[in-house]
Amino acid sequence: MGIWVAPPHRAVWIPTNIEHEVLTVSQLSMRSLYVQPDYAPGLPDDCAVVNVAPLSRELILRAAVLPVLYALRGKEERLMGLILDETQELPISPLHLPEPSDSRTQEITTAITDDPADGRTLEAWASIVGASSRTLGRLFSEETNKIFQSWQRQARLLAKIVKHVEGRPVTSVALDVGYESPSAFIAMFKRALGMTPGQYFPTSVDIHRLL
Repeated sequence: MGIWVAPPHRAVWIPTNIEHEVLTVSQLSMRSLYVQPDYAPGLPDDCAVVNVAPLSRELILRAAVLPVLYALRGKEERLMGLILDETQELPISPLHLPEPSDSRTQEITTAITDDPADGRTLEAWASIVGASSRTLGRLFSEETNKIFQSWQRQARLLAKIVKHVEGRPVTSVALDVGYESPSAFIAMFKRALGMTPGQYFPTSVDIHRLL
């Protein structure tokens, strides 16, 4: 289970037979590709946010207006083949927030998702959820493949992406999600995604959650 946040010019790859829902926080235009697994064996086995290059974007837009039943051995089939080739080389973005399954860690992650500025430590959470900080730390590592502090930083990063797209300025958002200053948040954002928030964002975002 988890949450995948897709800013503009990104996409979420979802393998077959995965139940999910899509939430949007602004107006957007979205296209969906449906790929037969045996036609693209190199695609990831797990869900992932991927960067969509300008070439892939234009190919997808062109394919979206083609008839469902198009002639084989023509330019339409070549277009679809090129899309498959490009799809198997899409770089993955670190925009996934894994969700634990234990009720005690779920109580913590729900609280932080609702209020990313919540700065309580595992020691503080231990008395609230009825487990030692050591047990909670082990559960976070086992269920999310992240230590608690890393999970918390990722939650703040994704919350910032959503709030920024809603039109909030960097200064306000940085403080809302628990950073002492905008510069501290911008530095973390650049470490995680390789660019500043101003370089990263156009305008809209959609959120995919596995059920």
